[in-house]
Amino acid sequence: MSQAIAKASQTAKSLSHLYKVCTSQRYCSYMKNYTTLSSAATNETFDYQNAESNNYGSNNNSYFRGNNDRFEQNPNGVSSENYVYQNTSNRLYEEGRNVQNTYMMSNQQSVWGSLQSNGMNCTQPDEDGPLCGTIEEFDVFCKEGKLKEAVEVLGLLERNNVSVDMNRYLFLMNECGETQALEEAKHVHEHVVRLKSCLDVRVWNKVLEMYAKCGSMEDAYKVFDKMSQRNLTSWDTMITWLAKNGHGEDAIDMFAEFKKIGLKPDSQMFFGVFSACSVLGDMREGLLHFESMSKIYNITPSMDHYRSVVDMLGSAGYLNEALEFIENMPIEPSVEVWETMMNQCRIHGDTELGDRCLELIELLHPSRLDEQSKAGLIPVKASDIAKEKEKKRMSGFNPLEIKTKVYEYRAGDTSHPEHEKLYSQLRCLKQPMKEAGYVPETKFVLHDIDQESKEEALLSHSERLALSQALSTSPARSPIRIIKNLRVCGDCHNALKIISKLVGRLIVARDAKRFHHFENGVCSCGDYW
Repeated sequence: MSQAIAKASQTAKSLSHLYKVCTSQRYCSYMKNYTTLSSAATNETFDYQNAESNNYGSNNNSYFRGNNDRFEQNPNGVSSENYVYQNTSNRLYEEGRNVQNTYMMSNQQSVWGSLQSNGMNCTQPDEDGPLCGTIEEFDVFCKEGKLKEAVEVLGLLERNNVSVDMNRYLFLMNECGETQALEEAKHVHEHVVRLKSCLDVRVWNKVLEMYAKCGSMEDAYKVFDKMSQRNLTSWDTMITWLAKNGHGEDAIDMFAEFKKIGLKPDSQMFFGVFSACSVLGDMREGLLHFESMSKIYNITPSMDHYRSVVDMLGSAGYLNEALEFIENMPIEPSVEVWETMMNQCRIHGDTELGDRCLELIELLHPSRLDEQSKAGLIPVKASDIAKEKEKKRMSGFNPLEIKTKVYEYRAGDTSHPEHEKLYSQLRCLKQPMKEAGYVPETKFVLHDIDQESKEEALLSHSERLALSQALSTSPARSPIRIIKNLRVCGDCHNALKIISKLVGRLIVARDAKRFHHFENGVCSCGDYW
């Protein structure tokens, strides 16, 4: 008899595995058959019940709730952890608590400590706090971009002595950097420091990048100075992001220090150097560094290097020099090089040269021109703005972080419940701004409307709306952090400079190209962007 039971149990487990494979391949209808199978197995072994919890847990909640009922009828120490784990993963917190309570009532206390030590806590806290404190929940919060909650769960895991692998830390650091979540970034850094082991140069480079993307080069410097070991990536990260944050002179000084200690740059590092020269408006030094690539370091410039130099010259308004540089290239300029040149012509108002670039782009890659034009990245014809307004544009939007919450605005957005208040506040700033020297640049409004309407249209730009929200809801004197998916327009750039002086606040805006730190009426880019 005992052999028959053992054989039946083994058969049940084999069928369990089969159904698990089926359900993993999304053959969900077979779960009904699996339910029948598990009901027929009256004398289930602990191993079978453990497998059952895994199979149910990987499927929908209705099946899993039924599995909880079966556990309450026959609790055991082997399967309990899987039940709590799956309840947590499926966010069935009430069910998870019931499983825990049933387990406690069964007087099998020895495994209860194991549940707690593994972070299997299904106590659902208040609405603003973490829900469980498990690895699975940490992953969900990270993927959903809920960084505050992810950091809080990280704290719970640390207190419960639950190890978190380094890849999860790296992912969270990347998310903090991408969203400029500086406060969360500092907490993650503190957790990383406490790890002590496994902290190689790769991890510290990621911490550097995280702070740099948040716009806090001061924190990045502190980390860099304390690094016992640095590699090319460490130096390149600092040079590149110093330049992107408007610290061109510091970036060039760091590059000089890098060479002074006997290190040799790679091709990637020169992009940061060109960016730094662009910030400083020092085209001569930028060209000298470009020449040094091949003459001193035996590095053959790529097409991207040539495009970077064209962008550097064009940003400073040296359009003729940029054109001469292109014409003297030893290789055929790519369409990207001419697009860069055309964009700089548009920015600086050289419509004639811009039209020449347009003709070349049409010859090289006409379909690409159409795609770029539809995206609003370049005008169809620099001297024919009237036609451009008929084209579809990719709408600009701005994620804004306030008290660890992210708000998103699009140009002309009226979806915010208090949008009238936001626009009203911007209108109230118009007169003080004009008295401080602000002159609206209505050329950035392509609609055929009168001057007053154009000035009103400028207020609807996404960065203005994000700024208005921040002024209304964030603490006084605290920094304002804005991310823009497109290049900030010239009028908004001037407006943000003046507003930063009027309200006495630091405004950090990251657009598609670089960081802008607006403070006391001045931008860190030096008006080169």
